[in-house]
Amino acid sequence: MAAGEGSEEEVRVLQTLRGKICQAKNLVPYSGQNKMRDCFCTINLDQEEVFRTQVVEKCLSPFFGEEFYFEIPRTFQCLSFYIYEKSVLQRDLRIGKVAIKKEDLSKYSGKETWFMLQPVDSNSEVQGKVHLELKLNELITDNGSVCQQLVVHLKECHGLPLINGQNCDPYATVSVVGPSRNDQKKTKVKKKTSNPQFNETFYFEVTRSSSYTKKSQFQVEEEDIEKLEVRIDLWNNGNLVQDLFLGEIKIPVKVLGSDSFQAWYLLQPRDNGNKSSKTDDHGSLRLNICYAEDYVLPSQYYASLRNLLLKSSEVEPISASSAYILAEVCRDKYDAILPLVRLLIHHHKLVQFITAVAELELTDTQEANTIFRGNSLATRCLDEMMKIVGKHYLKVTLKPILDEICDNPKPCEIDPLKLKEADNVEIHQENLRFYVDKVFSTVVQSSISCPKLMCDVFCSLRRLAAERFSNDPHVQYSAVSSFIFLRFFAVAVVSPHTFHLRPHHPDAQTSRTLTLISKAIQTLGSWGSLSKSKLSSFKETFMCEFFKMFQEEAYIEAVKKFLDEVSSTETKEPSVMSESIHLKEGEMYKRAQGRTRIGKKNFKKRWFCLTDRELTYHKQQDKDPIYTIPIKNILAVEKLDENAFNRKNMFQVIHAEKPLYVQANNCVEASEWIEALCRKSRYNESRLSVYHPSAFLNGNWLCCKATSENSEGCTPCTVGVPNDIQIEIDGDREAERIYSLFAINMPKLQKMEEACESIAVYQGPRKEPDDYSNFKIEDSVATFQTLKQIISVVEKLDEHHDRHGKKRSSSAKYGSEENPIVGKIS
Repeated sequence: MAAGEGSEEEVRVLQTLRGKICQAKNLVPYSGQNKMRDCFCTINLDQEEVFRTQVVEKCLSPFFGEEFYFEIPRTFQCLSFYIYEKSVLQRDLRIGKVAIKKEDLSKYSGKETWFMLQPVDSNSEVQGKVHLELKLNELITDNGSVCQQLVVHLKECHGLPLINGQNCDPYATVSVVGPSRNDQKKTKVKKKTSNPQFNETFYFEVTRSSSYTKKSQFQVEEEDIEKLEVRIDLWNNGNLVQDLFLGEIKIPVKVLGSDSFQAWYLLQPRDNGNKSSKTDDHGSLRLNICYAEDYVLPSQYYASLRNLLLKSSEVEPISASSAYILAEVCRDKYDAILPLVRLLIHHHKLVQFITAVAELELTDTQEANTIFRGNSLATRCLDEMMKIVGKHYLKVTLKPILDEICDNPKPCEIDPLKLKEADNVEIHQENLRFYVDKVFSTVVQSSISCPKLMCDVFCSLRRLAAERFSNDPHVQYSAVSSFIFLRFFAVAVVSPHTFHLRPHHPDAQTSRTLTLISKAIQTLGSWGSLSKSKLSSFKETFMCEFFKMFQEEAYIEAVKKFLDEVSSTETKEPSVMSESIHLKEGEMYKRAQGRTRIGKKNFKKRWFCLTDRELTYHKQQDKDPIYTIPIKNILAVEKLDENAFNRKNMFQVIHAEKPLYVQANNCVEASEWIEALCRKSRYNESRLSVYHPSAFLNGNWLCCKATSENSEGCTPCTVGVPNDIQIEIDGDREAERIYSLFAINMPKLQKMEEACESIAVYQGPRKEPDDYSNFKIEDSVATFQTLKQIISVVEKLDEHHDRHGKKRSSSAKYGSEENPIVGKIS
């Protein structure tokens, strides 16, 4: 047996979702005098909201333009996008939705699609599953005749939705339904839980002898068993308001034999859900969705693929390397470049690879002023590298000034065609100049914070550019500025939400201000372009006039000094920040410290803030902290069992005092907070190895029943996320992504292999376009050798995945909790 072949149980299933909520159009007008609506869009996993856009005011075709990316930490059936109308006094109104089943997500991957909005019907908004046992018994009646009795044992439910952010109060009705009967019984209400344990048994007479004369709820004649069905309806007890439908299942009685039948079932919408309304009256929504589900094998399975990719920078020519071929065969290069860059960063091979592909690109660059301006493999690899390793750099550099601009924007419009009558263009110019100067000075003084990996790559690019265009003294600077100014800082200024510098896409006016600032920063960063002769190159006359303010040597010298510093590989002094770096913040609920009773009053909404130094919570966002936990004092960060307080999405921060119990708004947010806190506290000297997964209430730990509050934990701590960017990347996960891409594009790899063989046989000139004219094949022999290795590695990994897939399908029996029965059973 090969190493690791017995380790299929270690396979990890990892899900990611990324994409963009672009815009909606033709929404149904408001019925009042003002037809416009204030709209926002949400993303829901089943019925759990995990993302929300900003509100777009007074519009029936709102543009959202908001990108999203997150790990999906749980199983789900359906991905939904809801359009809401914001309401001040009442609950927000759901205007329409797009619902996509998980198995259909691949149809739309990687392309923008217009989806028709469906009407939102409470009868169709369901999630969760039911565990049920059914049995048909034969009974002898008092007069000796035989009748059949149906036994329904309703055991439990899992994953019912949150109602208004809280666990529901579920109960179930259990019915036997036929043409001439509807015999219904009801369970007890279970309080504050999404996973109710009912464990109740109900008995129904199914058939009886016509001579049996006892009064019945249904007609005395024997009913046709073919037409009977068991129906389970789940409801949320509304107390003073109407009960809310949570889903149903239907099972024909005819499928039951003499043996007991036990299974898990997915809750389904009501039969009439969504059938009453036309689907084309609600407008449409444009989305870009990329869903990936990776089955990551144990690390040893990826050794051959990993080694092949990591040796790419040593292959000559670089176009014959496996990493280069990966980008060549993928239709969407982003799919290939992201996992490739992450893998190369993880194994310290990115600088060598970017140097090699940049050198190849420069051989085709004829003019110095076009250097690194296209969307080539080199530039896209560098873009992704800067996004990955430059997150903190952007936050510490740009976030304070961007917060100032977005929270209290000053008018900055200087385009005469967009100015209003009352606008004062001189004041607008001064406002814009103030912002540009502030952003510019912040950037050019930030070199000490620039990550070393970025500096190493810039140093290499600068050397290559100077060698390629030895007669141009400015090219060594423009090679670097084309990345750090044009593709890093300028892009972050115009789209701060994309880099997590702001929670949402800015409103139209602020977005315009950021665009003008971004244009200015790009031009200021293009070293040597500020001479009078270059001002005429501005497309807009008003920008040309504005830039006359910046014709000072000091700006050019500041840019030059900054570019010298960020393209130097000399060891820098550690950056001493006067302010800590904000890593994550947001509103969550925390449980009052030291309370023992369970109740809603125990949980308070607070604003949480995590920096590189401490975790704090505040009564409101702009208030002083109520409570502070220094990062160095955190002993562990772990999920909290739902049964501790009957609440979902809870986690605990264990430190020297009592554990801090926190409830996030959804599963994605909870996962992100745990990851961020683990990453910062991973190397704390006093980290715990065991913890209590539940709470200490009423004199004992709910998990292990230990009676001392200071007793040692009963469960091993999970492995936290590391602090170092090199370790933070999951190399096996990236290798699995790359394997998947090679496997999907196997026909292209084989066609490329055939092309190499054709070139090797026929050395004459190519007279007509051929099948391999889209591939860059510099050296057919070297490329052929690499392709053979790639195909061999992929085929071996195919075998490992097939074996795991068979094991998975055989272990998850249809009707089990992992693989519940879907729909009506016939």
